[in-house]
Amino acid sequence: MPETSKSGRRAESAAWARLSRVIFLRGMVLCAMVFALGGMLPPTAAAQAPESSPSGAPDPQRLINQELIAEVRDWLSAETVFLVLEARNAEHANIGQAEIDALDQQWRAERESDDQPLIAAVLNGPLSTYLTQIQAASLGLFSEIFVVDTKGLNAGQSAITSDYWQGDEAKFQNTFPVGPDAVFIDEAELHEGSRTWRAQLNLTIARDQQAVGAATVEINLTELARRRALGL
Repeated sequence: MPETSKSGRRAESAAWARLSRVIFLRGMVLCAMVFALGGMLPPTAAAQAPESSPSGAPDPQRLINQELIAEVRDWLSAETVFLVLEARNAEHANIGQAEIDALDQQWRAERESDDQPLIAAVLNGPLSTYLTQIQAASLGLFSEIFVVDTKGLNAGQSAITSDYWQGDEAKFQNTFPVGPDAVFIDEAELHEGSRTWRAQLNLTIARDQQAVGAATVEINLTELARRRALGL
């Protein structure tokens, strides 16, 4: 293995270790403060915070601030992200819309089947492993993460998405085609299963100001508002 590749992997491992420690320590502080409060923070604290809209839904435009966006960009700059996107962009360089549609239909069909070769190929890849680790380390702040290539096709994800092609959706159309620094924060939606408010942070992934893909991070706004209320 070339020395540059070895050093690059060592640097990435060290960066991931530092990021994991930071996220872990933040989580420990959060848990300690919640325990100290003895459950005094009411469940509606997030809705009562200044970052809430008149309807009671948290305002994602205020909660998802530049600091959080910078943190997301930081872990999206891992070499694993760029290596996988480079390979996927080369693989799909000449793919046409008909083939994209066929792959998307295959993905949707596989969601209802025990045989899932296309889904497994993405979920078992190194980028999906990395994103799953990031989501787990967030301690409930991130509920879903996925990265797409320049065609809007899934390149890595922390969980199975409903479809394979994101190119026809606002999350992609308002980021990758717009430019390397584009950010699109979607509206808050109530997740019925957990009764938490969530919103998607979408942004272009770029290297040397060259857009190479896009990412979507679904953020638990209820958890984010709770952390802000605790001063974290």
